[in-house]
Order: sequence, then structure tokens, then C-alpha cells
Amino acid sequence: METPSFPGLMMDEPLTITRLMRPAIKNHPRREIVSRSGNGELLRYTYADFGKRVAQLANALRGLGVRPGDRVASFGWNTRAHLELYYAVPCMGAVLHTTNVRLFAEQVAYVFDHAGDSWVFVDADLVPAVQKAIDAAPGSKRGYVIIGQGEATLPDARDYEALLAGQPETYDWPELDENAGALLCYTSATTGNPKGVVFSHRSTRLHALFGALPDSLNVSQRDTILPVVPMFHVNAWGLPYIALQTGAKLVLPGRFLDAKSLVDLLGSEEATIAAGVPTVWIAVREELARRGTGLPALRSIICGGSAVPPKLLDDYERLGIKMVHAWGMTEMSPIGTVNYVKAELANASPERQREARLKQGVFHPGMEWKIVSEDGSETPCDGVARGELWVRGPSIARAYYNAPGTESSFVDGWFRTGDICTVDEYGYLQLVDRAKDLIKSGGEWISSVDVENALMGHPAVLEAAVVGVPHEKWIERPVACVVLRPDQTATEDDLKTFLAGHIAKWWIPDRVVFIEAIPRTGVGKFLKRELRDRFAGLLAAAR
Repeated sequence: METPSFPGLMMDEPLTITRLMRPAIKNHPRREIVSRSGNGELLRYTYADFGKRVAQLANALRGLGVRPGDRVASFGWNTRAHLELYYAVPCMGAVLHTTNVRLFAEQVAYVFDHAGDSWVFVDADLVPAVQKAIDAAPGSKRGYVIIGQGEATLPDARDYEALLAGQPETYDWPELDENAGALLCYTSATTGNPKGVVFSHRSTRLHALFGALPDSLNVSQRDTILPVVPMFHVNAWGLPYIALQTGAKLVLPGRFLDAKSLVDLLGSEEATIAAGVPTVWIAVREELARRGTGLPALRSIICGGSAVPPKLLDDYERLGIKMVHAWGMTEMSPIGTVNYVKAELANASPERQREARLKQGVFHPGMEWKIVSEDGSETPCDGVARGELWVRGPSIARAYYNAPGTESSFVDGWFRTGDICTVDEYGYLQLVDRAKDLIKSGGEWISSVDVENALMGHPAVLEAAVVGVPHEKWIERPVACVVLRPDQTATEDDLKTFLAGHIAKWWIPDRVVFIEAIPRTGVGKFLKRELRDRFAGLLAAAR
């Protein structure tokens, strides 16, 4: 169908990261960016200074032979150099591949090769990890740039600051197609090799616009944002772009992610918004309790990656800090839902509002969704009927990068998330489980997430992961893997008795085992596959 032409229509300006960066620098030249370097020093500079260094980096990249469409990898923490790469690489027309520093060496080698990276920018303290990846794939050829000072080096490596020194502080930024590739991220690979997702300039800009909305992450120019979520993990949930888009102060913690360092930095920089996975905020909660203090400037914590334990939400509420539940996936850029109390529940009881806030939240306005049952029909929004979540929209992947055999994840323009969910009458999404993590016992489903949340309500429990283990009679039964708080004790019977008052009797795990730490993926999610393998024979051995 031919589109009618009208005089006086809006300018057809492309949605590119360049057109986010340039206004940000001009509108907020004095706004501050704070970054902790590898030696612990806090480095401060303004948006205006940042713009000059981004131009220097782009000139240096061009001198290294980087051209439009080339892939450039980053392998580092949340620092100012990483932020400069976030803008210089895509704005010159290349693609930034943010590499997960917690992958195994073989996986790092795989994603470097699969992406076709021409250069890798690596923090000095992470050089040994990159060397292991080089050793795992000795035939691969690429250049290396080391950020910061360290003893280890790489073949023919350049120094980041020396590379920028003397470069012009301006750059003739090219006009780019908004649908051109800007960023490349890989999934955290709970099974098989990581899968790549390429984000366009357009999808990145739209994701940042949706993410800043009041009923999303609620970011303004008056905020100070501290992203604990790594910049190597789905672009730190888009916060490095949301921050500059709004003119917010940005605080980057570097490699110092222990609870003491984070509490110190959150307090000294008076952060108003922070973001990270629940395990981070569990540790911060313990540190605050140890100090007997709070964080008066911090108004909200964006918490994603796994379900927020109810007790964690309550504990921060008592400190005057709102924990905002968010959910998403790499394939979704990543934000899909954010939790807030809708107008329809404004006068509801605190208990009813809490019930809603513990769900994954409400879909952002740029996304269409449906819940699909096993027979292919769409389920009703009653908070009970469950099915797989399918989504589509301008910031959602339509395919994996160079990954034959994955086409079944994308059907008729929809992305199949693999998450089993319900949606209630108010539009709140609740993640029941990953399809592969649901436990089917005697033909009935058990949600490992619900059992985990119940367990973490016990005062002695620090963390809990629940997995399905083979059972002769019931096919599968739940086993709970529990990490106790350092100063607490509890027995298996104690925890089973506690659960009896919180979940259905037949959901209570057959066994509760105590472990020192729960294995995790590179982005901090529970690695349940490893637990299933470890305890596969536990119930058979008990008979």
C-alpha cells in the first residue's frame, strides 16, 4: 500500500546513538561522571570532557583500522573507559561487542571468534582471563588494548591512555542508518554456546526512551545512577544510555563490587538509583545491618536477574528504599517489565500492593505480548492460567546472530521467551518459572521460584535454589539447596516445618541440602543445571 505524502511532515531524523550523545553533551556539559579506577581511585569528569575523550577514542579506533560494521570487543568492568567505548564504537559506525568477563575461557574464545572481533579492549586486571581465551584458541588473530596499569600483558598490546593521547578532541561523526548494528551481546549460556543478539541504533534509542519513563525506571536529570549490573551484561540494562539521555549523574564502581565498597560509594556519591541482581542487594543489606545505618539519598533499587525475595523487599522498605522489581532478557534489550503500583491499586491495602509489587511488573509501552498455552491458544489474564510468554516490539530481537538451528525461537514475528508466566486482571506479569526449571511431580507442576521465595523468608536462610530430581514414583521431586547466613543455624526439619505454613504440602522439597555457595552463571543467575547434575541420584540413594 502506497503511503500518502503530506507537506510539512516532521523531520526524518534517524534514531542513532550519536543523536543521543551530542544533545546530552550540549544540554548538560557540567554534569558529572564518576568512575572508580583499577587502583580504587575515583576519577571525575564532566559530560563535556567525556565528549572530548569519546572523539579521541574514535580517532584512535580509525587509526587502528576500525571501519563501519567491524566488531570491537570490550572485556571490562563498569568504568569510564568502558563508557567511552559504549559511545565511540557505535557512533563511528562499528559494533561494540560487550563480552561477559565471567565466561569460561573456551566460551570467551568462542564469542570472540563468533563475533569476528578485530580488537579487544581489556581491563588490566582481566588480562590473565583474556590470555586463557587466547590459549584456548591459539589460531585466532586480533589486536588488544589494555586499560589501566597491571603486570600482565598480551601480544603486541597497546595502552589505552597512550592511544588517546594527542588525538583530536573532535570527530566528524558519520550519518548512520538507524537500523545499522550498534551493539552485540551474548546470552549467558545456561545450556550450549552463548547466542548473539545484535542491537540496532534504533532499538537502543527506543529502549532508552521507554526505560526512563516515570512508570519504568523513572530517571530524571536530578538523579545519580549507580549501575552495579555489569556493562558487559546487556548494556547494564541500558542505564549508560538512559543516564546521558536524561542528563543524570553516573557513578561507575569499577571492579570493586563487594558490599562494603558499594555501600561506601552509594553513600559518598549520594546515589538515588542503583541497579543489580538480588544477590548484590542481599549482601548490601547485610553490610547495612552490620553498620546499623541506611542510605538516605537512595530512593530506589532496580532489581532484576531473578525473582526478588519477599523478605528482601520488606527489609529495604523498612530502610525507606523502594525495591523496584524488573524483568527482561538479552533478546529484549533487556527490559520487558517494571513494577509499580498502578492507579487501580492506589487505594488498595498495603498487603494487596505488596502482592502486586512482588510480581515481575507491567510491560513497557513499546511491547506487545501474549501468553500461549501448550495447545497454542492464548490464555486469559486471570492470574491463574499459565503459558509461555511471547513478545514482539521495536527493541526485541527477530533472530540470533549467525546461529542456524535457532529459528524455532522466532515464530510469525514473535519471540518465544521460554518463560512460563501468568498475567493478572491488572496486567501484572508473574514469572512462574523457566520452562526448563519447572518441576513436574506426578503430572502436576511445581514452581521452583515460589518454593525458593518461601525458603528465603526464613531468618536463617541467605539463599536457596530448588531443582527437580528424578524420582521412581513421582518422576520428579523438588530438592532445595540452601546457603545459611554465617551467624545462623537451621536443620532440614526446621526448614520443612517452616515451609509447611507457606506452600502446599506436596510442594515441600523431599530433601533440603546445605551447601556453601550456589553456582551461578556469568551474570549472577543460579546455575540450576549444575545442581541438577550434582544431586541427580540423591532421592534414589535415599530409598
